[in-house]
Amino acid sequence: MQKILLLEDDAALGNGIRLALQSPETGITLCATLAQAREALEKNRFDLLILDVNLPDGSGLELLEQVRQSGNLPVILLTANDMEMDIVTGLESGADDYITKPFSLAVLRARVNTQLRRGTKSACMEIDGFRFDFDRMEFRKAGQPIELSKTEQKLLRVLVENRGRTLSRATLVDRIWTDGAEFVDENALSVTVKRLRSKLEDMPSSPQYLKTVYGIGYTWAVK
Repeated sequence: MQKILLLEDDAALGNGIRLALQSPETGITLCATLAQAREALEKNRFDLLILDVNLPDGSGLELLEQVRQSGNLPVILLTANDMEMDIVTGLESGADDYITKPFSLAVLRARVNTQLRRGTKSACMEIDGFRFDFDRMEFRKAGQPIELSKTEQKLLRVLVENRGRTLSRATLVDRIWTDGAEFVDENALSVTVKRLRSKLEDMPSSPQYLKTVYGIGYTWAVK
């Protein structure tokens, strides 16, 4: 069974979402406060988080940042239409999607199913002539092995799991350096990108997959 943690302080809305998403294959844990959600995360494993931003004891963005320090659990934010800054902050903090209130439950179900499918993807990917096996830490290009450092592996995984989507430099730093370090020089990201690119795109005429989006960050281009 796939498990979803739903953090929503509006009881009527929360129960409506729970009824819409719950099924024999999907279990919903409904929490009304940050404290309840944190306790649930300590006791259970979840496949997806749906977080309201504005809560009686804080913001869902706080929980998002906490979750991103320990892994890549899919997160959908629920935000008010006029809270554009919440959306921007959430995406930069690593949210996978957001839905503005009011919203269609059918749309919510579709977005949830998309994230759950992504979460169940194999750790072994074959894409663009590459084979990336993140569990075995084996990486190949056209059948030839590629040696990657742990940091390069983390960067590669985040990029290919979000291919076609531009990730900001701040988001990548937060998702890659998750060891609790208080400060990571952004130059470390530039160096890691350069080294990874040199190993994947070894000739000037090679197709460019790891692309720089100037002023924003990086993306794994969809061909």
